[in-house]
Amino acid sequence: MTLAQLRALVAVAEHGGFTAAAEHTGMSQPAVSRAIAALERELGAALFVRHRDGIALTEAGRRALARTRETLRHFDLIRADVAAASGQITGELRLASLPSATGTLVAKLLRAFTDRYPQVRVRLFEGMDDDIREWLQRGAAEVGVVTLPAPGLHTVHLSTHDMVAVLPADHPLTARPAVTLADLAGRPFILTTAGCRPLIMGAALTAQVRLDVAFEASGPAAILEMVAAGLGVSIVPTLGLPADLSTVVTRPLEPKMTRSLALAVPSADDCAPTARAFLDQLAAFTL
Repeated sequence: MTLAQLRALVAVAEHGGFTAAAEHTGMSQPAVSRAIAALERELGAALFVRHRDGIALTEAGRRALARTRETLRHFDLIRADVAAASGQITGELRLASLPSATGTLVAKLLRAFTDRYPQVRVRLFEGMDDDIREWLQRGAAEVGVVTLPAPGLHTVHLSTHDMVAVLPADHPLTARPAVTLADLAGRPFILTTAGCRPLIMGAALTAQVRLDVAFEASGPAAILEMVAAGLGVSIVPTLGLPADLSTVVTRPLEPKMTRSLALAVPSADDCAPTARAFLDQLAAFTL
């Protein structure tokens, strides 16, 4: 098997088809098809199932893909490690970020990092906490922004910020300077499905408060729109809140609730030189 075949396998799996894989690899579509066919012959198993709506990995394909990603990651590290030994940081940094952290925290770090290491190509993509943890574990990202705690990952603290209650503009609780979890009990609650969910539910459990979860939404923007529409109340982090909150009202929580974010890598001892340099950049940077 060849590196081209392995890269074709990853591209087809990640982009959902041979044509899309060809566009992202610079190979022709027939070349991608031939690479996968040759790999299937050598392994003696079908890696993809072709059907009307596209393709899907077989069980053999899923196992091969996991090993392939690991193999390609180590192969790509050879050139980067050799360059790093001579004091050069080169290659690619795949960075995964939470949407609320990209513009507020990550952009400043990236500016300083790219100024210092102009030869490093940065690929930035966004997702929710569960997405980012999965990308880190399977090698799709070298560094990710995650909500703490993050068991199984090596983390470096990035930021801690307050959580606030979000209320419709005409809600009775807006008359109070601060609200408690007990104040929010018995009212329709809009719960995030992202990384703040364990924090919110853990705080409610500690306070012996039962939140009446009427809706769930993945991101702050959707939650704010639902609150503005009068569908319920919620709790969100202050980080990334829009400047214009004219359609909703925020109030501090009593007792205070905070969320901590960190930069994470799967292992401190086995990360790419670009990832190590990015973590080191944070240590020398004041956000």
